[in-house]
Amino acid sequence: MDLQKFVDSFNSMTCVVSVEKRKDGRLGRILYEAANAAFIEATNTAIRDGYAITNEPFRPGTSYEKYMKKELNFEHFCYQCAIKKEPVHAYIRPEHFDFCINLIMLPLGIEDPNKAYCTYSQNISPEVDYDTMSKLSVETSSAVLKTCIKLRGTQNMQKTMDEILSDIRDLCDANYCCILLTDFNEHTCSVFSDSVKEGSNQHSIRGILTNNFVDYAKTWVDILAGSNCLMLASEEDFEAIKQRDPNWYASLTKANVDSLVLLPLEFNNTISGFIWVTNFDTTKTLQIKETLEISTFFIASELGNFQLLNRLEMLSNMDLLTGILNRNSMNNRVSQFLYGMISYKSLAVVFADLNGLKPVNDVQGHDAGDELLKKASTILKETFTEGTVYRAGGDEFLVIITDHPREPIEAKVNKIHEKSQDLNNVSFSLGFYYSDCDGDIRTAMHEADLRMYEDKKQFYARHPELKKR
Repeated sequence: MDLQKFVDSFNSMTCVVSVEKRKDGRLGRILYEAANAAFIEATNTAIRDGYAITNEPFRPGTSYEKYMKKELNFEHFCYQCAIKKEPVHAYIRPEHFDFCINLIMLPLGIEDPNKAYCTYSQNISPEVDYDTMSKLSVETSSAVLKTCIKLRGTQNMQKTMDEILSDIRDLCDANYCCILLTDFNEHTCSVFSDSVKEGSNQHSIRGILTNNFVDYAKTWVDILAGSNCLMLASEEDFEAIKQRDPNWYASLTKANVDSLVLLPLEFNNTISGFIWVTNFDTTKTLQIKETLEISTFFIASELGNFQLLNRLEMLSNMDLLTGILNRNSMNNRVSQFLYGMISYKSLAVVFADLNGLKPVNDVQGHDAGDELLKKASTILKETFTEGTVYRAGGDEFLVIITDHPREPIEAKVNKIHEKSQDLNNVSFSLGFYYSDCDGDIRTAMHEADLRMYEDKKQFYARHPELKKR
């Protein structure tokens, strides 16, 4: 068969790829046997732009690794198509390039005792072709649709994601599936959800996870090298990882991992975590890859929105200076009391107003005043652990406690009040109110507020030099 004449009959970028046949069933060498003018021009352009490994022009019969970095996904495609005689279609969105690749491989029935052959055709587009992305197999479409329906209908993201990971693990016939959230700027990571097959040799990483684990995750970005999926399904794949990152290879071996698919969770052009599956059914490698690539696209988007909403909710309810809940959160809590949304038998309210803040701001500056506010909030939070502390505004704080006996709360109020008499300590004016007969929140706050102002009046009578106005 005249391979050159054959590839020249294609309009799209096309080459013929050969895969060495091996008796042990392992992946052999992969060569570009022949290529049409469009493919050669694209390869030579990559060489000129510095994306290729070599500086030499395209030559037939050369290893693919001479023209691009070793790519495990590409090797899986070649093996699946040439050796196993299964057509391959993939739509690839390289992370660091402004184009997408629509890839098609077809097996060729060339009689050769040493090699198996397939075509490799690709079209490059500058924008994402969503029509192409949506052309999936029935099995993949069903799995992705199931994931989307659960995500869009969820009222509990944590519970829903647990269900989705269990579905993914079952689909892949895998031992373990995990979503790890990362923040490389803060050097933190956490398991959002995972699923372990009962009776398997895999274990959840929750028990061994520390923030140092994020260092492993950083290396995955380099190993992915812009790809949206890494699959390790053979000894050759693991040998390649051993060469790239011996430490990660050692950890995988220690964890009894003999197959792995890893995908980045990307939202707003930022990697916010990873999803991975271990010890899956390697006879379904391409189906698993296709399903996870599309599913991860939706999972990353929903998780990104979930984190964004949580962040916005935190900002709307958290006092950014002191780290305790703010007046907005306090008002919401009071409304819950008023509308009968909170059941309680006893109610305690403490109003605490910081003494001497204005002189500190005037003499030492507002940075010193901010530090004083932080210390005050810490004292209240660490003292009234049975309740909730709010910064009501300025130098005023509110503590709400339900269903706790009066004596220990009052003892804590008195202790703070006693320490406040020493001006070397953080000083508060305090108002305390307690009711053990379903007390009204408005009455409790009003009485505690009046008592706090009376205490403040007495404080400034003793220390007129600290009076704010």
